[in-house]
Amino acid sequence: MRIVSISFYAFLIILSIYLDDLQAAAIDLGIDVLVENHFHGLETKRIGLITNRSAVNKNGISTIDLFFHSPQVKLVALFTPEYGLFGLDPLKATASSYVDPHTNLPVYPLYGDDLKPTPEMLRDVDVLVFDLQDIGTRSFTFLSTMGLAMEAAAENGIEFYVLDRPNPLGGERVEGIPFDNRFRSFYSEWDIPYIHGMTPCEIAGMINGENWIFKKPKLTLVPMKGWNRTMLWKDTGLSWYPPSPYLPDEDSPFYFAVSSFLGISPEIDIGIGTAFPYKFIGSPRLDPYVFSRQMNKRKLPFCYFSPVVYWPFFGKFREKRVGGCQVHIQEFSKVKLVDIALNLLQELMIELNQAPLASLNADQIDYFDRYCGSDEIRRGFLSGKRIQEIVEGWDNYIQNFKEKRKKYLLYSSQDHQQ
Repeated sequence: MRIVSISFYAFLIILSIYLDDLQAAAIDLGIDVLVENHFHGLETKRIGLITNRSAVNKNGISTIDLFFHSPQVKLVALFTPEYGLFGLDPLKATASSYVDPHTNLPVYPLYGDDLKPTPEMLRDVDVLVFDLQDIGTRSFTFLSTMGLAMEAAAENGIEFYVLDRPNPLGGERVEGIPFDNRFRSFYSEWDIPYIHGMTPCEIAGMINGENWIFKKPKLTLVPMKGWNRTMLWKDTGLSWYPPSPYLPDEDSPFYFAVSSFLGISPEIDIGIGTAFPYKFIGSPRLDPYVFSRQMNKRKLPFCYFSPVVYWPFFGKFREKRVGGCQVHIQEFSKVKLVDIALNLLQELMIELNQAPLASLNADQIDYFDRYCGSDEIRRGFLSGKRIQEIVEGWDNYIQNFKEKRKKYLLYSSQDHQQ
């Protein structure tokens, strides 16, 4: 049976490579490049793989299977980010380690008590390999997991590999909120804008190069082939494998950027517990028609808002009537995501008499500010500032970041790799 299993998966790997020219995918992912190069640099080494179900090659074969059934390497442990190995755990997989029945390997969650691998977890590991699909927004925790694991690798004298994947929002879009080190947390770990326009390999290079961790590992980056900075996810030809239960389709990262931090308020619902997470914005006390009309009066480019009434099947407003709007993005390459978010928050503050931010208790204030990476938004809106007044100082930060990141960029904005 074991021989049959090995032969079957060997066939899948060979088929995956053979089908390259037959697939719609326009690019080779980092895992594809690594397999094509016969796992060069990792031969015979004991591998700890940081991954979940979002990590597949361009033909849909999981990175776990590609490593587990490769004769060139020895996969000895799996490490999982927020939402667990299958990216579908709404409890965020805070449970202790366990054994994966598919591979019989130990699985170590890097969320909850242990945000980075411990020496005990790394005892039998020679190299940590990171392969996860990020979504392009600072507050999504996968890049925090990556950097902290890089630091753990350095502390334990092991190497670190990053297998690159596309930024679903593209590589040219960079938008505030700026990072304020006073509010550094797992949700805002690195000095990058809220929307950073970089890939995991590029961020890893920046983390090392800017000395953002106390100890730096020997780092190997495995870039993609064929990706360029103008590409959104829809341009890659790749299938979308959700990295979390609330990101069901390839457009989800755009809506996450718009509304995720709004949901920290106890007064605001963002569609979690419905079929439209991050696309519905509402409250039990909102008139959906008035709210949608007022949002459309703001004439935000490349989007519009339609009224909705819904009953979430779980979450803080479970089975309660919620009124609000659905956000509709019309031009994904042109829309300003943070601008939509700030206008939604401003209108919610007006409609709900300041309650979305004024109602926050001390713990919620801390969470909101750390999630945003700054207290500017909360303080600005509570003091009655206009949006333009809040963001007027952001341009310098964005321009400085764009200049700083140049030496870490691995791809051009053309149809070929730099």
